[in-house]
Amino acid sequence: MRITSADLVAKHNLVVLVLANALLGAQLPMVFTLGGLAGQSLASNACFATLPISMIVLGSMLSASPMSVLMQRFSRKFGFLVGASAGMVGGATGAYALFIGSFSLFLLSSLITGVYMSAQGFYRFAVTDGASPKYRAKAISYVMSSGLVAAVLGTEIVKQTNDLMVAPFLGSYIAIALLNLCGAGLFWFLKSPESKASQANQRPVRNRREILKDPTIVAAIACAMTAYCVMNLVMTSTPLAVVGCGFSASNAADVVRFHVLAMYIPSFFTGHLILRFGAERVIACGLGLLGIGSIIALSGTTLNHFYAALIFVGAGWNFGFVGGTTVLVDSHSPEERGHVQGMNDLFVFGGVTMASFASGGLMNCSGGSPQTGWTTVNIGVAPLVIFGGLALFSLVKRHRMNRC
Repeated sequence: MRITSADLVAKHNLVVLVLANALLGAQLPMVFTLGGLAGQSLASNACFATLPISMIVLGSMLSASPMSVLMQRFSRKFGFLVGASAGMVGGATGAYALFIGSFSLFLLSSLITGVYMSAQGFYRFAVTDGASPKYRAKAISYVMSSGLVAAVLGTEIVKQTNDLMVAPFLGSYIAIALLNLCGAGLFWFLKSPESKASQANQRPVRNRREILKDPTIVAAIACAMTAYCVMNLVMTSTPLAVVGCGFSASNAADVVRFHVLAMYIPSFFTGHLILRFGAERVIACGLGLLGIGSIIALSGTTLNHFYAALIFVGAGWNFGFVGGTTVLVDSHSPEERGHVQGMNDLFVFGGVTMASFASGGLMNCSGGSPQTGWTTVNIGVAPLVIFGGLALFSLVKRHRMNRC
């Protein structure tokens, strides 16, 4: 098969984005592991322990559309540099907040970190810019597979730095600031894709209202949102549940590590599975894995139960999220990417923000013990999976109608 010049540019950018996701992406497993534990040590009310994680996701939601417009107007490079700068400021502010014991400042640092999370979400879109349709699913899958390195690196940094200084977790947040400072230089190597659409072949650019009337786009967003909401609902409470059930913070970091590994290891073959079986079947498999993970979590609170549940949830997230993203990038023109991709992440991270807020409340305020809270969190998975199943049914029905 002949490789086009556009695919060569896309492959060059893939290398850059894989390295960026591996290095800079290590901060996300760090903040999701430590956010609840640090919040618990700073907050006056245990119900607010996971609020820092919720603020990260809220920051990502609020900055999704502006970040997409910024990249459309200027460049992916500029947007990613803004994201890395926000990650550095967020890490440094978080370290200072821990040093002085300020919960409100720690929440602000988490909100700023959310801007980085939003920028990282566009790595998966940037790698498809200008690429041929057959290359897109693999490209998305490969750039996400580098999260495997981020999972190992991030959780190992937590284990090596969380008790390095007098204030707990202070060293880890200093490490986050340094990760962003060191990794930002990678984006200078990004290349702009060739613009190859002629006026004759260009589709009219739809406005946001018209885009939201497209059933395929709506279903793709709903499937990706379901996968991310379930993953976040469960993962946000995991460190608190693990420690609350009598295990150590290092045990919690290890559980999160295996969870994040399960999130990204499938990326080595998810793209191939999508090309062979179709995105709809892969999404269906993802929803099934998410449901199995919650059932395992409901069956016990031993360390093995935590490992198994989080592994299934991680793999389910991968299939659901990569599948939904693949459907999305195939459903709009390059000229519409600023609107479509920004709206996608606005809805996805809006849902994730609500799931994150709900996770803390369900975990800490729904019963008298961590076991009861953990059970309530996993019962909450069921309506989300049902919602995703309905969206998938709509997507399959739509594709069958188009083939007729």
